[in-house]
Amino acid sequence: MPDHFEDMWRTIAPIGRAERSGGYFRQPFGSAERELDAWFVEQAVARGLRLETDGFGNRIAWWDGGSGPGVVTGSHLDSVLDGGAYDGPLGVVSALAALEVLRERGFRPARPIGVSVFVEEEGSRFGLACLGSRLATGATTWERASGLRDRDGVRLDEALASAGHESENPQPWLGSERIACFVELHVEQGRDLVDRGDAIGVVSRIWPHGRYRFEISGEPNHAGTTRMEDRRDPMLTYAMTALAANKQARVAGQRATFGRVDTQPNSTNSVPSSVTAWMDARAETDEALAELVATIARQAEERAERDGTTLAVTAESVSGAVDFDAELARRIASDHETGDWPVLPTQAGHDAGILSAAAIPSAMLFVRNPTGVSHSPDEHAEMPDCLAGVDALAETLARLAS
Repeated sequence: MPDHFEDMWRTIAPIGRAERSGGYFRQPFGSAERELDAWFVEQAVARGLRLETDGFGNRIAWWDGGSGPGVVTGSHLDSVLDGGAYDGPLGVVSALAALEVLRERGFRPARPIGVSVFVEEEGSRFGLACLGSRLATGATTWERASGLRDRDGVRLDEALASAGHESENPQPWLGSERIACFVELHVEQGRDLVDRGDAIGVVSRIWPHGRYRFEISGEPNHAGTTRMEDRRDPMLTYAMTALAANKQARVAGQRATFGRVDTQPNSTNSVPSSVTAWMDARAETDEALAELVATIARQAEERAERDGTTLAVTAESVSGAVDFDAELARRIASDHETGDWPVLPTQAGHDAGILSAAAIPSAMLFVRNPTGVSHSPDEHAEMPDCLAGVDALAETLARLAS
């Protein structure tokens, strides 16, 4: 088993890696992500798996056996900008390796087992996280998604067509009638397992989270000749909003992050005409998230009034809290030779959350991250823990497909 995983991992490790930072640029339908997609197809064909692709670019490679709805595992192959190696690909490589483990053990599934790859999970190109799984389950309509544009103005339907997935009206294709359950293995994006001293964990729920666009308009002017008291500077409004978000999230024990900013005209010696900033916010409950965002927006509006600027806040995407199937989590977490695996929540969104919201019983396995760092070139998992994850996933699939 180690050879299966390590050989695949070595093969994909260089794809999309930036020499300067060591991080990954695997944006949807870009060259690196397409190379990974071709690699996945090659791996599926080499294993005799039946490949299924929808009109959105999502794939499932099926190990056909038995009958009825299938047990599906997998993850995604795209990354955030300058991201880590493990977020997404670990789940895909581990799934393929787990199938090899089951075959070597002579396991015969009583129902089909699928390995999935969902596109644009990170939302790094078109701005909507878990876009592929949302479209596949009907959580987002093609009418809404087809016109989404990336930073260069390329529409999603154009990007799909350029990748060979041209379709006039692709339809959702995944539901409980096709999938009995979904299990996603993922590197932990935090330090819970490190603190517990465990290599493997099972996820109980996902915090609600959303992306919010703050558009602040002011008056462009000369940086040298415009007196400070005469300015209508949107950068000041943004700066105070970012500080307010940090304070409110800390006080409430929640999360609020401004990670992307666009300034116009982006000139060193000019007072900006506008600042557009994107906030990622997360909280323990739907109500707490709504309250956190409302408080930050209210303080931003008050600051805009003082600065003589105007503010518009738009929720680009909001995902409610997800409570994974408790019985499925119990079955996966308990009765192992090494003892029960811990069950823990996560603040990060995943495709498993979208499938769960679509009434497909879903679960997640976490593999320990020694530093807790994620969405960064420093993201890491130790090879023994990765191999433990493959074993855990193989055991889980055997339980569910028996």
